[in-house]
Amino acid sequence: MTTAQPLLHSLSEMLPHGWPSHEDRLLLLYGIRRTGAHGLHDAAAAHAYMTAFGREFRRPLLLLRALMAEVSKTSANPIQIAPCCCPRMTSGEAALVDVLGSVETQPERAELLLRDLLGVRHAGGLVATAHLLALAFRDGGRPLD
Repeated sequence: MTTAQPLLHSLSEMLPHGWPSHEDRLLLLYGIRRTGAHGLHDAAAAHAYMTAFGREFRRPLLLLRALMAEVSKTSANPIQIAPCCCPRMTSGEAALVDVLGSVETQPERAELLLRDLLGVRHAGGLVATAHLLALAFRDGGRPLD
């Protein structure tokens, strides 16, 4: 076994999910990574949302910031975030993207995923914020489902 093989094995454990093939989910993932790693007022995330949504960028950006602030405040567990250039996702990132992609059609499932991810008993407020963010993406012509 070479030294590259253990490194690849540990990377596949840390980043077990491929990144989304859906362009709008990639935009969401980028926003999650930028705000999670660089703070709620990250200029690169704001620029990406301005470019993607045009004049109507404020609503999805504000809701992304609100969701990330709530996740940070509520979570009993740390959520791993990969660098923006990484073409794979951590389990936490994959769960957040999955929640936002399914919250409109399966809110109960989304709440269960959030409760499991965050290690909390109640995640109703977060589900509401996630639902509003998913609606903002849909209204902006970028549905996450």
